[in-house]
Amino acid sequence: MFLMFFLHHGFFNLCETGVEDRVDVGGLAEIEDAVAELQNLLSTLLMIQQIKQIFEGYFTEKVLSATVTYDHRALVIDGKRRILQSGSIHYPRSTPEVWPEIIKKSKEGGLDVIETYVFWNYHEPVKGQYYFEGRFDLVRFVKTVQEAGLLVHLRIGPYACAEWNYGGFPIWLHFIPGIQFRTTNAPFKIEMKQFLAKIVEMMKKEHLFASQGGPIILAQVENEYGNIEGSYGVGGELYVKWAAETAVSLNTSVPWVMCVQDDAPDPIINTCNGFYCDRFTPNSPSKPKMWTENYSGWFLGFGNPIPFRPVEDLAFAVARFFETGGTFQNYYMYFGGTNFGRTAGGPLVATSYDYDAPIDEYGFLRQPKWGHLRDLHKAIKQCEEHMISSNPTQVQLGKNLEAHVYYKSSNECAAFLANYGSSLDANVTFNGNIYFLPAWSVSILPDCKNVIFNTAKVVSQRTLGDSSFSATTSVNDFILEPSSWSWYKERVGIWSNNSFMNSGLLEQITTTKDTSDYLWYTISINVKENNIPGQEKELFLHIESLGHAALVFVNKRLVGFGYGNHEDASFILDEKITLNHGNNTIDLLSMMIGVQNYGPWFDVAGAGIFYVALHDLKNDTNDLSFEEWTYQVGLEGEDLDLDNINLANSSLWTTGAAPPVNQSLIWYKVAFLAPEGKGPLALNLASMGKGQAWVNGQSIGRYWPAFLSPSSGCTNGSDCDYRGAYDPSKCLKNCGQPAQTLYHIPRTWVHIGENLLVLHEELGGDPSKISLRTKTGQEICAHVSETDPPPADSWKPNSEFISQNPEVQLTCERGWHITSINFASLGTPIGKCGTFALGACNADILSIVQQACLGQEGCSIPISTATLGDPCPGVLKCLAVEALCSD
Repeated sequence: MFLMFFLHHGFFNLCETGVEDRVDVGGLAEIEDAVAELQNLLSTLLMIQQIKQIFEGYFTEKVLSATVTYDHRALVIDGKRRILQSGSIHYPRSTPEVWPEIIKKSKEGGLDVIETYVFWNYHEPVKGQYYFEGRFDLVRFVKTVQEAGLLVHLRIGPYACAEWNYGGFPIWLHFIPGIQFRTTNAPFKIEMKQFLAKIVEMMKKEHLFASQGGPIILAQVENEYGNIEGSYGVGGELYVKWAAETAVSLNTSVPWVMCVQDDAPDPIINTCNGFYCDRFTPNSPSKPKMWTENYSGWFLGFGNPIPFRPVEDLAFAVARFFETGGTFQNYYMYFGGTNFGRTAGGPLVATSYDYDAPIDEYGFLRQPKWGHLRDLHKAIKQCEEHMISSNPTQVQLGKNLEAHVYYKSSNECAAFLANYGSSLDANVTFNGNIYFLPAWSVSILPDCKNVIFNTAKVVSQRTLGDSSFSATTSVNDFILEPSSWSWYKERVGIWSNNSFMNSGLLEQITTTKDTSDYLWYTISINVKENNIPGQEKELFLHIESLGHAALVFVNKRLVGFGYGNHEDASFILDEKITLNHGNNTIDLLSMMIGVQNYGPWFDVAGAGIFYVALHDLKNDTNDLSFEEWTYQVGLEGEDLDLDNINLANSSLWTTGAAPPVNQSLIWYKVAFLAPEGKGPLALNLASMGKGQAWVNGQSIGRYWPAFLSPSSGCTNGSDCDYRGAYDPSKCLKNCGQPAQTLYHIPRTWVHIGENLLVLHEELGGDPSKISLRTKTGQEICAHVSETDPPPADSWKPNSEFISQNPEVQLTCERGWHITSINFASLGTPIGKCGTFALGACNADILSIVQQACLGQEGCSIPISTATLGDPCPGVLKCLAVEALCSD
């Protein structure tokens, strides 16, 4: 177009008659001007063309479809095998505002795929009525992952487990006549197929499957059914076949998987879940070796210590899996998040779903877990071309010692060297070279020569403190003003005319339909014996419950509290009571703490009180279980909607100089100003007993600080030996303490000006000691030795990797910068992060580190004696640095 413009205006007509015939000196100036103008126009043309190509590339990338298949080695995307790192992030366990940042951190950590369940009970809370908004906007979540350039594994299920209320099933499903869950049952299959189709069609409509240009490369039907299939007999076997056929019939154009399902029929891929999957083999030689749940830690139950998994063991498990032929691995969880509201499963799953994941509950990086796994992913990525080119060749190196070698060609290979013994370090010879292998570790050699990563050598930075909001110099506490509290005392027992009567004790879930955690059981007892006026009759009250907890009132006075635990929610409660002559009331408030989410026939597991009896001093028994009982679903405060922000100024509330403390069944409210900042908040409820909390009408979940974990059985983080097989009880912390005292408030749930906090306290506590915590920075540190490998991504084929230097790498959370260097030493520093001290050998490098790091979001300090000096030649030296990041 521009060329035609030039020709039309005669800019190239000079060639017709020759320059000499047509141009004089003045004409030459005109020609020079024309040429300059031409050059400018050509530059503009080139710029426009480049912009056009950029935008064409951008939009083409957005809509570019992909074909996803598989062979015996791996998933195959557009004809190429892929080695994929994946991580679970459940969209409702955070808020849409922080999804992009969490996903971005996942990508920076080396993930290729985000895996999530789909939560049927919140997407279809009422049969036929669907909800996909706010935290439950599934389409927005999938598109957010796509915008970050990552892929998606959509686990539609629709059974999720996930320590989620009722395993993700809607409670109305339970009440369909003749229904039986997860077996060859017609009513169940109708509902399950309808929901599967609903989700698939929604994804298709939004063009989110890979064949449509979307990010979804995998889908899952059912979940861990193989663990309990035997309990369903032939019905279970038929159900598996039906579920597979139904999934395939939905034509997603991407492969389907079934996890923990050895009898998954073709073409469904059966996958492994567990702490280790290196010995897993698919049920067909045509299917790849895939790991859908690699537990980064474990979930938390009220009354239990906090489990954690050392990163050295987690990295070992991942490396062993890829060493032995695995090609897809998913961390469950990579970000765990929070069980807001009543979403937590049961029994007694805590509100925090932190899971000791690489990204913690509040969205901060858990170091060194995140960094060490990032380095692992980089090392594995360096081997990808070799791994997709062949099956691994096993080489025995000694007892509990072996190598697996991947050949790209006869003279190009990558190797994994493993010491899977749990106690003895070893030196091994491989390809004529000697390598040191710590016990329970894997070394990765992308060229069969240079070690660029060992799972037991953690060189990535660490964060001081046990958790994001541990009391450090970077955490601020804000006490809520005692004088600003108001309260409402809940009525004990029957509180409205919508109660009902029944002969005998009712099962709780069937009665409440999970509309509330609470069910009142009330009975009147008339003591007719001619006691001396004023005397009382002493009796023993015996109560048996399926769970999960209960408050006991006699004549409106609290006399007892019973509860189970996550492992066994049932309990027995015996209380000595006194009854007056004449009429007496016994009020039992039975409480649920999450509907059961796992196990064979879990959907019919009951809750609530099933036996009540009175025993006198002569041991005569009066069984009250079949007497006339009066029932009330829920609490008076729930019915009044006291958590609603519109009732903040209601006359229902009582205000005084200070709130009542240590009272059961009481509601509290307080207005507060949110601390400045953009980060999440933590509500410290250590002074409270048990209950629920709301901020500006949003439920932040159940709390139970009064339930202490056993006082024994814990190890400190540094004392838990990562070597040897891990299980959820191996590494525990916080024994003798509450499972959880800090409760997550997303920053977007508060605003400038006054905010409203509402608590319903069941047992008794002191609200005047409640505080808000903010995090204004982080203290980070790193310790690297001269013998540690250089960064894994610095290795290049045919390079002299061994001549490169290991280095300390420090990085602040996004938006924070390094504001001070608290310690820096090259030599033989002693101690550990937070307690480093100078050793006998020390080079004063503080000014060098300050110059490189202060004011930066991150910095790197190579161990180079040429740069840092050599305070003790011939001595093995380490570089240790501690720094403070802040906003």
